[in-house]
Amino acid sequence: MRLNELLKFNNITIQCHDNPDADALASGYALLWYFEKMGKKAKLIYKGKNKIQKSNLKIMLEKLEIPVSYEPELDKVKGLLVTVDCQYGQKNVSKLKADHIAVIDHHQKSADLPKLSDVRNNLGSASTLVWDLIKKEGLDVNDNPLLATALYYGLYTDTNKFSEVSHPLDRDMQDELIVNKSIIVEMSNSNISLNELKITGNAILNYKYFKKEKYLIIHAEACDPNILGVMSDFSLETAGVNVCLAYFVSPIEVKFSVRSCVKEVHANELAAFLAGDLGGGGGHIFKAGGSLRPEKLKQKYKESKDKKDKGSGKLEALATNYLHMRMKEYFDMYEVIYAKETTLGMDGMKKYVKIPQEFGYVKLTDVFPKGTLITVRTLEGDIDITIDKSHYLMVGITGEIYPIAKEKFKKSYKTLDDSFDKKFEYDPSIKNSVTGEKKSVMAYVKHAVSKGNVSIYARPLDKCVKLFTAWDDEKYYSGGIGDYIAFREDDPHDIYIIKKDLFDQLYKEVKM
Repeated sequence: MRLNELLKFNNITIQCHDNPDADALASGYALLWYFEKMGKKAKLIYKGKNKIQKSNLKIMLEKLEIPVSYEPELDKVKGLLVTVDCQYGQKNVSKLKADHIAVIDHHQKSADLPKLSDVRNNLGSASTLVWDLIKKEGLDVNDNPLLATALYYGLYTDTNKFSEVSHPLDRDMQDELIVNKSIIVEMSNSNISLNELKITGNAILNYKYFKKEKYLIIHAEACDPNILGVMSDFSLETAGVNVCLAYFVSPIEVKFSVRSCVKEVHANELAAFLAGDLGGGGGHIFKAGGSLRPEKLKQKYKESKDKKDKGSGKLEALATNYLHMRMKEYFDMYEVIYAKETTLGMDGMKKYVKIPQEFGYVKLTDVFPKGTLITVRTLEGDIDITIDKSHYLMVGITGEIYPIAKEKFKKSYKTLDDSFDKKFEYDPSIKNSVTGEKKSVMAYVKHAVSKGNVSIYARPLDKCVKLFTAWDDEKYYSGGIGDYIAFREDDPHDIYIIKKDLFDQLYKEVKM
């Protein structure tokens, strides 16, 4: 959906969820700004039992001049109703009658959506989604510094101070917004109430510690999700604790925060594993988080959907049992391999050669000078590199980006004269980390084809692995059952993972 599709309506009401948070207010504010720019009559509202009381939100409304109105008695609106940071008919938003409905949200889809909708549950905030929609209409929210600050704070709060950011669009918005830092600091330092301080203390006192795997689980009362980050950050400073999971259960969602201080556990991967198909999770290597949908959790365990069950008792037990079980499964399922000090045995290995494929490549010194510290932003995450003359980037057949040394590039690929003009879900970028100058990877991509003269030995995995490669012993690559683990015939320490859905496209067996 494009925002310009909504301009055919003259009367537009933007509704935040009940008890709106910073992200709902910011994304609603941005939609209001857009519609008013386009000459439309619009208003921003919320309903529910309670008027906004949190100190940080009251500061946000005042300092950022957000014209939201509390309409507890409203039951019908004319024209178009846009629910933002929520989905029409959900429990967390009071239902309004309207002639037409649109939905803009970043949570997992929970019901059938109207035709006018944009729901992207891979984004960290509704603020990012609305920012992207406005940008596609050719407008710059930085024209209104108060709005830019609101969007920044929306992402900041919904991703636990950016610790749960995983999608590159979230990072792009974070980088591009011009914000009033003093207002951000003021709001951030008014985020915890005395009652939430008490919740934090009580939750930490009732921790569960698992000595063998060195992880901690903290069950808190329902609170501002950012409080979970405070709990887990503090607990991770404890000797003997390498990983911490903090969570709370409410009728609307099960929210959790994950922290890790060891390279063998990526917090973002653990968060995604905990969420599974019941919600969503992601973030950074050391800080992440996510949520579970109560209805999906109940469905998984075939619980009754009796309307009298508000989720306070049974849901608490289900969520606790599920999260404890998933934590144990995660720590039991992986084998860790350090390629620098490991060679793989030949049991089950077969020999393969690469099938000639079209790839893209970038010689990094064509983009920035040698010695430049850069960040390559991709859909899979950020890659930090200091450029030297041997650094190349490869663009794979599904748009994946990975570095390669000049020697291996020349040996494995033949360069072509024609252009590489494929389109992918996200346009990766290269940013000078010192100056902030940003360039598109695809603007510099040239065409190459694999030579097919590189032999590997490979076998499918029968157990999940975490592989620390010979060229990066700080970040591991995960392989699941059915993925392939392989090493180059000419370098037994060059061990890597090949996803099962790509293997047959990339390699063919050499009959011995």
